[in-house]
Amino acid sequence: MDYNVEDDPCVGDNLKMKTIQITIDEQLLASVDKAVSELGATRSAFIRDALQWALQRAQIRRLEEQHETGYRTHPVAPGEFDGWDQQWGNE
Repeated sequence: MDYNVEDDPCVGDNLKMKTIQITIDEQLLASVDKAVSELGATRSAFIRDALQWALQRAQIRRLEEQHETGYRTHPVAPGEFDGWDQQWGNE
């Protein structure tokens, strides 16, 4: 399955695409091709979506690490959240 830029609905006047070359093992490529076929997508669109998802997950991990570091640096004080369960439970 070859990628053809004219067939890609994601390519338009507002999007600039770069052609890249990647190395991928045959088994992973076969899995990608199977998924692409089932979804009716292109390899490029599938890989773009996967990369966007991976970038979002990386951002979430960074934020979770910041959150954890913040609580480690500034732990919750005893009684800091007392009464919250009562307020939230009545809504």
